[in-house]
Amino acid sequence: MSTGLVSVAYVVASICFILSLGGLSHQESARRGNLYGVAGIIIAVGATLASVGDGGIIAIVIAVLIGAGIGIPIANKVEMTQMPQLVALLHSFVGLAAVLVGFSGYIEPLIATTGAEHTIKLVEVFVGIFIGAVTFTGSLVACGKLDGRIDSKALTLPGRHLMNLVAVIVCVLLGAWFLGTDSMALGLISLVLMTAIASVLGVHLIMAIGGADMPVVVSMLNSYSGWAAASIGFMLGNDLLIVTGALVGSSGAILSYIMCKAMNRSFISVILGGFGQTTSSASAADPDQTVHESSVDEVCEELRNAESVIIVPGYGMAVAQAQNGVSDMTRILRDRGVNVRFGIHPVAGRLPGHMNVLLAEAHVPYDIVLEMDEINADFPDTDMVLVIGANDTVNPAAAEDPGSPIAGMPVLEVWKARQVVVLKRGMATGYSGVENPLFFKDNTLMLFGDAKDSIDKLVGGLRT
Repeated sequence: MSTGLVSVAYVVASICFILSLGGLSHQESARRGNLYGVAGIIIAVGATLASVGDGGIIAIVIAVLIGAGIGIPIANKVEMTQMPQLVALLHSFVGLAAVLVGFSGYIEPLIATTGAEHTIKLVEVFVGIFIGAVTFTGSLVACGKLDGRIDSKALTLPGRHLMNLVAVIVCVLLGAWFLGTDSMALGLISLVLMTAIASVLGVHLIMAIGGADMPVVVSMLNSYSGWAAASIGFMLGNDLLIVTGALVGSSGAILSYIMCKAMNRSFISVILGGFGQTTSSASAADPDQTVHESSVDEVCEELRNAESVIIVPGYGMAVAQAQNGVSDMTRILRDRGVNVRFGIHPVAGRLPGHMNVLLAEAHVPYDIVLEMDEINADFPDTDMVLVIGANDTVNPAAAEDPGSPIAGMPVLEVWKARQVVVLKRGMATGYSGVENPLFFKDNTLMLFGDAKDSIDKLVGGLRT
């Protein structure tokens, strides 16, 4: 395929990716957005293969088969609840690719350059490897924290911000050395040293962020992986990689900013590794407080008498895989004339849209699934709220306790409803480690047990 046709194909693929992002912004158009994305990938891969020589195609096909042989079995085993850590792991691969391509582009550049153009190319190599190394190790740490293999508590070493600053300054000095030397051996030494420092920096940045902020971290690492891909594009002179990387990088940064607002976190603090966010736990609950435990029969009776019900799902629903039972219960209540709606917090679950995807898979109608800002004002006029596996996103301490570690975080104000029923395994705190006063309020009933089992029993009770 000629260079001109490849360029045209890349432009078409880029347009498909832009349309894909636009489609994914709404539930109703998400399927169409996915189709645009798939079409863009097929066009991009096809054009790339058509522009490669015969020997190159054989190597690429072998690499694809090896990757598919590893990836497909892993993807088939991954549960929906494990998707966040899988996403973080995939981000690390993008970072590693940027590092490897950067070294390869320096040792055997595909395009010979001289003068100012050569200097620009070296800057692209250095910056690409730096971003890639930070993304690689940072994403691995995020994956470990989300998977429970690494303690979710923030690692707050004394002088950690100074250490980060020193690491960045040393990398800048190594960059000056890298640009100033004509020796490939010395250039490789500076690149290796910078890669090692950047890798440690990536670990330290993410280790300093607590588990409650992991959704924002994953989104930010998504942005880093996009910029890493863009840097690969600059190194290879590939316009499609530049455009695609810029789309992923900018959209990830915007999403991170939106999530920071939803969690009352400083956007800069996330980038700097939790600057100013060192507290991740709260004081123990008052021993005089008591919970009001309920039963399936009592909750069924409350649901039968309710005219309006809001269901607030959380990560616990995803873990228990209770979404299909929730969908059945919703259908039964709506058939009885009950006004049933869902309230979704922006960071419910471990990734943005996590709950929306689960509910869509269970065939819950899109029009009754509402975001926090759309439904918060309706809680005072709601007869009953079912909180299924949510914790931090419905914590009144965020709105009522200025001393709470999550103070100021926008939450679903479920406690304002006439009756609240919380489906939960026990009294454990949420991912942030903050005690939840909702469980002790007079209008809150606790239905303990596995969420799926409890929902199935409620569905059975409502059908009789």
